[in-house]
Amino acid sequence: MAPAEILSGKIVSGQVRERLKQQVIEMTEKFPGFRPGLAILQVGNRDDSNLYIHMKLKAAAEIGISANHIKLPNTATEADVLKCIASLNADPAVHGFIVQLPLDSDNPINTEKITNAVAPEKDVDGLSSINAGKLSRGDLGDCFIPCTPKGCMELIRQTGVQVAGKRAVVIGRSKIVGAPMHDLLLWNNATVTTCHSKTSTLAEEVGKADILVVAAGRAEMVKGEWIKPGAIVIDCGINHVPDSTKASGKRVVGDVAYNSAKEKASFITPVPGGVGPMTVAMLMQSTVESAQRFLEKFQPGKWTIQYNQLTLKMLVPSDIEISKSYMPKPIEQVAKEVGLFPDEVELYGQTKAKVQLSVLKRLQNQPDGKYVVVTGITPTPLGEGKSTTTVGLVQALGAHLHQNVFACVRQPSQGPTFGIKGGAAGGGYCQVVPMEEFNLHLTGDIHAITAANNLVAAAIDARMFHEQTQSDQALYNRLVPSVNGVRKFSHIQIRRLQKLGINKTDPMALTKEEVNAFVRLDIDPGTITWQRVLDTNDRFLRKITIGQSATEKGFSRTAQFDITVSSEIMAVLALADGLDDMKKRFGRMVVASSKKGQPVTADDLGVTGALAVLMKDTVKPNLMQTLEGTPVFVHAGPFANIAHGNSSVLADKIALKLVGKDGFVVTEAGFGADIGMEKFFNIKCRYSGLRPHVVVLVATVRALKMHGGGPAVTAGVPLPKEYTEENLQLVAKGCSNLNKQIQNARMFGVPVVVAVNAFKTDTKAELALVVQHAKEAGAFDAVECTHWAEGGKGALALARAVQRASQAPNNFRFLYNVELPIVDKIRLIAQQVYGARDIELLPEAQEKVALYTKQGFGNLPICMAKTHLSLSHDPEQKGAPTGFVLPIRDVRASVGAGFLYPLVGTMSTMPGLPTRPCFYDIDLDPVSGEVNGLF
Repeated sequence: MAPAEILSGKIVSGQVRERLKQQVIEMTEKFPGFRPGLAILQVGNRDDSNLYIHMKLKAAAEIGISANHIKLPNTATEADVLKCIASLNADPAVHGFIVQLPLDSDNPINTEKITNAVAPEKDVDGLSSINAGKLSRGDLGDCFIPCTPKGCMELIRQTGVQVAGKRAVVIGRSKIVGAPMHDLLLWNNATVTTCHSKTSTLAEEVGKADILVVAAGRAEMVKGEWIKPGAIVIDCGINHVPDSTKASGKRVVGDVAYNSAKEKASFITPVPGGVGPMTVAMLMQSTVESAQRFLEKFQPGKWTIQYNQLTLKMLVPSDIEISKSYMPKPIEQVAKEVGLFPDEVELYGQTKAKVQLSVLKRLQNQPDGKYVVVTGITPTPLGEGKSTTTVGLVQALGAHLHQNVFACVRQPSQGPTFGIKGGAAGGGYCQVVPMEEFNLHLTGDIHAITAANNLVAAAIDARMFHEQTQSDQALYNRLVPSVNGVRKFSHIQIRRLQKLGINKTDPMALTKEEVNAFVRLDIDPGTITWQRVLDTNDRFLRKITIGQSATEKGFSRTAQFDITVSSEIMAVLALADGLDDMKKRFGRMVVASSKKGQPVTADDLGVTGALAVLMKDTVKPNLMQTLEGTPVFVHAGPFANIAHGNSSVLADKIALKLVGKDGFVVTEAGFGADIGMEKFFNIKCRYSGLRPHVVVLVATVRALKMHGGGPAVTAGVPLPKEYTEENLQLVAKGCSNLNKQIQNARMFGVPVVVAVNAFKTDTKAELALVVQHAKEAGAFDAVECTHWAEGGKGALALARAVQRASQAPNNFRFLYNVELPIVDKIRLIAQQVYGARDIELLPEAQEKVALYTKQGFGNLPICMAKTHLSLSHDPEQKGAPTGFVLPIRDVRASVGAGFLYPLVGTMSTMPGLPTRPCFYDIDLDPVSGEVNGLF
């Protein structure tokens, strides 16, 4: 009989690699930017493991697989390894994932627990119990097979011998080779016998085998004379035996006596060079197969989301009833659906979570999606449904058109929630849910802002008190105390010294004059602009006297409380680009001026680091969902008058990365387009560097009738008949406001889509008239929307219009250059956006303009604090007034946030409670713990 034909693993594995290389090329051609991903997790630094990993990385590079080697130190614990595995399981760029064994750790680690923690769909080593179970059950197309048995099977196929019907013998029963080899042969229709070291008739069983696979780990255990003539012999063994002829004093042999066996077998694998090279090739093959399965199930960049199907009722229930009738998905599921990793998500119960900013670094090379801002015409006091439209639009884009889409909205203040306005989660079948979580504490961001703001306020009055009651040296001794005989400046004190031009770091080296300058902020009480805050509407805190206790030694002053969301800290949170940027902005916040006219900052007070600590968690956006299961970021809620009225830059940036280049991020700007949208463009986009693609302008027949001369609209009072009966004349006349707001949006070079938010009292003729006027005024498109009553389905026309508009030419530009003088910037906004003839600065405003210019704040953007109920300063002037002079009574600075805010007319930053507040309707079921009532 002729000697056996050699089954060379080197040759076959080379062929496999070439085939895989071609498959990867085809994948990348079909899906540009896509590459199969392999992760190799190693614990410790074993030389043999390093060698095996090097071979795998080299093979992956040759084929075109993106391979990532994660190396944990030998001090790693089981928890460390499991945490790393969880992250890799969640990474959509990793299609194959192996844990290099053995685990070289100083700590006890359960290997089986580790291998079973690998997601079965990524377990390309095939070592998890799930994959082993599927293999034993015969589900070969739905599992991964351990690489060595898979390589053995490939070598057997190379012989051309039909496996079905053959008698096969496997020697060895390990989980890695023997047991899976038995199952693999069995489900390829061989008759299989498994032998092992305790098999008493081993030679007899071997002699029956048409196919023999040996993985016993004993050198040359199987003798040539045992082998059936013409058998296929696959030798998986790697053993070292003494050999004085070798430089190392040993040589490598298999589990089969090769020289005698090759005389009996028809095919045989050599050792080395047989099964060994196939193991790595099969690992690569399994990784490519996993990537192919991924592509079959998921389109790269396309989310797979479980959407909720709405059960619509003709008579739409209350918002809280609708919200409670739908079970939100676990927020962990929402996070996974949008591509967030477990270690990027901090859970706050089942329905809300915070998202780590590290996701921005991970996705830094991901292109941004389309950026859409929702604004509105000048509203009635009832609001025209911007939030509802925002939610309806994302539900339509996501649940109905299956686009990647995120909503980014502001967190509401509890003041209005319990006051006159109620909640801000949207309405009808377009809500962020659960609405009671959304409208109440959420994750505590507003409470953290309250604490941080009031810490600054306390620091101001405490510093003035101590300066008024102590000498320079006494102040210095307390500010820079001697600890164990050593004095040392803190980092924030070093910054103050540098600001004063004192370049010294030794506390003992300061002169008396330098000590005086260092310890005395010399705050002028009349210039303090920083107030205490509370997230409750309390009109009796609008003006208070502080310092009444005898312990304050007569140092009292008049002060006030504002609502928390009006705090500059909220505006800083909304505009910050990260934790470091937020901290720097805190330090720049100006709280007062010294008696010499110099700005006094939070950094001067020494409070910057403490503010950053209080606010370190607030910087992470809050993840929630809509009724139909689309994702929402709820983050920051600055006032829309004395601040810019937009949700956070960070939420928008993260969302734009998550949705990818073909996805959409829809955010909302507070009040009408003349206020919220203008600030969105000139302030938020200026600082963020983001460029919007589409403006959605929300209009209602009700508001247009008001602008056309209809009676006053008052919250809590039934609408006059003009608003419930058809009146085309009022609508047509009121479209002057719509036309002006369309013009305002187009002024910034962005396409405008008008969303006509339909109410049940609107007639078809009225709605059609608004659509016609909007198109004639230059809107890219105008559509009727019924999302309040129909959810995303009612905003489908709007969603399609937004998709088209996002592809239209876009020439975004700012209204003004920040280098212009303060007065010129104010005038441009007044004339171009509001329609004013000119502006008039009252004496206090003139003084502030001169002061801020002198202090170096003249180049900040402008944030107009004006009524939202009119384009002018007079809330009674409706439509599109022109020719008026806009009075500027004062100008104030939010230097940390990064803008100046002129005050137009009078307004309160602490609302009061109405006669019948919203809290009359809110209650708690003591048995179920559910919130009842209206938000």
